[in-house]
Amino acid sequence: MTSEEIQPLIDRALAEDIGPGDYTALACVPDTAVNQAHIIAKENGIIAGVQIAASVFRTLDPAIEVQLLKKDGDPIQKGEQALIIRGSSRTILSGERVALNFMQRLSGIATVANDLSKLVKPYGCRILDTRKTTPGLRKLEKWAVAVGGGTNHRMGLYDMMMIKENHSDFAGGLKNAISQANAYIDAEKLSIKIEVEARNLKELDEILSIGGVFRIMLDNFSIADLQTAVERIGRRYETEASGGITRANIEEYAKTGVDYISVGALTHSVKSLDLSLLQLPY
Repeated sequence: MTSEEIQPLIDRALAEDIGPGDYTALACVPDTAVNQAHIIAKENGIIAGVQIAASVFRTLDPAIEVQLLKKDGDPIQKGEQALIIRGSSRTILSGERVALNFMQRLSGIATVANDLSKLVKPYGCRILDTRKTTPGLRKLEKWAVAVGGGTNHRMGLYDMMMIKENHSDFAGGLKNAISQANAYIDAEKLSIKIEVEARNLKELDEILSIGGVFRIMLDNFSIADLQTAVERIGRRYETEASGGITRANIEEYAKTGVDYISVGALTHSVKSLDLSLLQLPY
């Protein structure tokens, strides 16, 4: 993401948290007080959002000094520092929660994406995210997936067509849906690809007889059926597995030779990485 895209998110987050003023800091902390603070990891993971955290503090006070000790995407161990902030004590206190909220959420996503990507990489498989993201934060959360080593699926409904059962039902079947999707792309002169969902081997065979797509999503297939499906497709189309796949079984799915595994939990239920801000004399 560009700084132009990130800054409005920071501005909204600060406005949400500080509102008309951090009254506690204004009442209790002298305006001349200065100190330094370290953001440290309380568990191992992949760090993400250090530049955003720096921008949070600099938005509040351009004179604040931020020293980055880790880059986005770096591994971090429990007890290691990610960055140091030096300057106004009020600024540090007022920006602490927003900076940590961004970093913890994004680092949690990056950590899980990294972990799952490492598990499937030996089998030539890649991890995909989904559209199950926090409203308004999709680009940021998908950025964290990529920072962790995952691969971004479509950003929204506009950069790839995905024909699922509801679309097929409205169109009068898979054949009509695929035909209408291709006709729409041609008529509107769009440069997007088509993915189609198969719920079972029968639907897969129907899709294979029709063609006209780029990727086939094999949804809620058993490992045995997924293996059969990948063999039937035979690299004619990209393949994606989804549904019911967890860290415990993801390697077994990857071993089938599927190209991608999409994991909604990357963004819809990931645990934030435990980070803390420690203030020290300056």
